Amino acid sequence: MIIKPVIWMLPFVFSGALSADGNTSGQSFNTAKKVFMKTIYANEENRRTIYCNAKFDDKKVVDHPEGFVSLKYVKRSKKIEFEHIVPAENFGRAFASWRDGHPSCFTKKGKKLTNRQCAEKVSPEFRRMFSDMYNLYAAIGSVNALRSNYNFQMLPGEESGFGSCEMAIHNEKAQPPEASRGRIARAYLYMDQVYTKYSMSKQQRKLMMSWDDSHPIAKVECLRAEKILKIQGNSNPVTTERCRGV
Repeated sequence: MIIKPVIWMLPFVFSGALSADGNTSGQSFNTAKKVFMKTIYANEENRRTIYCNAKFDDKKVVDHPEGFVSLKYVKRSKKIEFEHIVPAENFGRAFASWRDGHPSCFTKKGKKLTNRQCAEKVSPEFRRMFSDMYNLYAAIGSVNALRSNYNFQMLPGEESGFGSCEMAIHNEKAQPPEASRGRIARAYLYMDQVYTKYSMSKQQRKLMMSWDDSHPIAKVECLRAEKILKIQGNSNPVTTERCRGV
């Protein structure tokens, strides 16, 4: 299958040689989301959420799987949002503008910007990490909201808070459904490998390596990575290695 470059569609500009480093082209999270809908999720068969495998349309409206429930953030459950698999806070704390603010991080009315807003405004490096498409997946809005910035962990015996969607959240930890664990692991391993501003804990690395090993990469994930490579301009060394022979 030949994948044609799609960078002309939106101002998500890539120029220069392909890189094995992190994202060198994406400057805006909002633009990255638009590019996703125009490319990665252009075809109906590819429109599935990372945690609950829910279908959604080109307007981001979710078709909830049978038995799905969401008792909180009900309005947000009706649409997809773009989930940072590695939460922005996990790498955002490495930036001074996130931790300490910046003189320019105020609105015209004098209101202080949030940590994320400040880092996004001040730091090009943070913007590239924040908009890196290898770390972004569609998720039901309420699931995204309740996962928050919690790390993933095994939670034996903990029941799902979303009915048929086996996503468990307890004590500021999250356990994703089995079907999503391989993709989650490879997003973590990628971010850890290509960005010096992010490093996993030993415990988190052990878990992600285990999930990566026990949930081998599928062809659809390889095709997704190929598309992102053409759009974003940098390869993903983790998926490149796993996709050999797939």
